[in-house]
Amino acid sequence: MPQQKANLDELVNIMATLRGPGGCPWDRKQTVQTIKDYLLEECYEAYDAAAREDFDELADELGDVLFEVVFLSRLAQEAGRFDISLPIRLVADKLIRRHPHVFGDHPPITEADDVLTAWQAVKRTETKSQERKSQLDGVSPAMPPLLQAYRLGQRAASMGFDWPDAQEVMKKVDEELGELKDAMAHGEPPRRLEEELGDLLFSLTNLARHLKIAPHDSLLSASRKFRRRFGFMEEMAAARNLVLEDLDMDALEDLWRQAKDRE
Repeated sequence: MPQQKANLDELVNIMATLRGPGGCPWDRKQTVQTIKDYLLEECYEAYDAAAREDFDELADELGDVLFEVVFLSRLAQEAGRFDISLPIRLVADKLIRRHPHVFGDHPPITEADDVLTAWQAVKRTETKSQERKSQLDGVSPAMPPLLQAYRLGQRAASMGFDWPDAQEVMKKVDEELGELKDAMAHGEPPRRLEEELGDLLFSLTNLARHLKIAPHDSLLSASRKFRRRFGFMEEMAAARNLVLEDLDMDALEDLWRQAKDRE
C-alpha cells in the first residue's frame, strides 16, 4: 500500500494540538532550553544514518529533526516572535540570493569549487552592514570542535590563506608532530601538551580538506572499526571463558590481531 502523503501543515497542526489545552503534559512543559538539546541529538542521529547511507533510517531521523524544528518554531510563536513560515521564508530567500548563477542574471557556473567562491562573495556583501570583526566570525564557535576546525580552514582558504597542496600540509603535520614529541620529551606541563596536540589536530583537519576527505567522517569510520574489532575481542574472550580486564597487554594484543584478521 502506498504511503499517505503528509505535508508540513499537518505536522504544524499536530504540534499545536500537543501544546494546546488537553494536549500532552510532557510537550506542554518543554521550553526552548530543553528542546535545543533534543535538536542537537536528532541532528547527530540523522548525520549517522546519512554517513552509513541507511536511507530507511535517514527518513525516520530527518522526520525527528523536522519535528524539533517545528517544536522550536511553535515555542517562538507562543512567545510572540515568529512562526514556522519565517525560517522557511528566510532560507528560501537566502538560497535564491546566494545562487545568482541559477536564479539571477549571473553567468552560469559549472564547477563546484567556483560555486563555493561565489557563495562566499555573496555572503561578504550581506555582512558588510553587520558588525563583524573577522570573516571567520561566520564559523560558529558552537560547532563540534573537529567540524569547526575544518570550516575555519575552508573559510581561510576561500580568502587565499592556504597551503598550495596536500604535500605542503603534510610538512606542517610533521612539524606539529615534532613539536608535540619535543614537548613530551621535555616534560612540558599539560597545558603546553594540550596546545601542541591541538595544533597537530588542526593541521590534520587541513590535510583532510586538501585530500577532499571530511575529517569527521574519517574519524567516525575509524571509531566504527574500533567498536567492531573490540567486539570481536570480547566475543573471542567470552568463548574462551576469559575476562578482558584480567588479561595482560600481550594477551590483549594477540586478541586484537585476531580481530583484525577476521576482517
